[in-house]
Amino acid sequence: LRCSCRRWGGLVQAGDSLRLSCAVSGRTFGVDAVGWFRRAPGKGRDLLAAIKWSGDNTWYADFLKGRFVISRDNAKNAVYLQMNSLKPEDSAVYSCAADSSYWGVLKTRGRSMDYWGKGTQVTVSS
Repeated sequence: LRCSCRRWGGLVQAGDSLRLSCAVSGRTFGVDAVGWFRRAPGKGRDLLAAIKWSGDNTWYADFLKGRFVISRDNAKNAVYLQMNSLKPEDSAVYSCAADSSYWGVLKTRGRSMDYWGKGTQVTVSS
């Protein structure tokens, strides 16, 4: 099982939107949740959003204030993060990860995800 993170879009300026995609490949039957994370320089890794692999459950970090939207396409085994109204402070390395327990992800804020994808740098210029 792998998570690969990909970004759509080039140079990003404040106020722009950007979409990240996460491809979940391999044995997906064990996946119950996919989360999006970011790590800014000198800071810890934050769980931004999580989505249950089946059903309608989603979770967002309060500090996002509705700017980001997580979605999935089970037919493509993909999870997306639509980021709107980007700010320079959103600059970070973004990663996706999969886990076998959605509620476990929420409980631990994603501190022990089963599978991680490589991160992608997002830099928002002012």
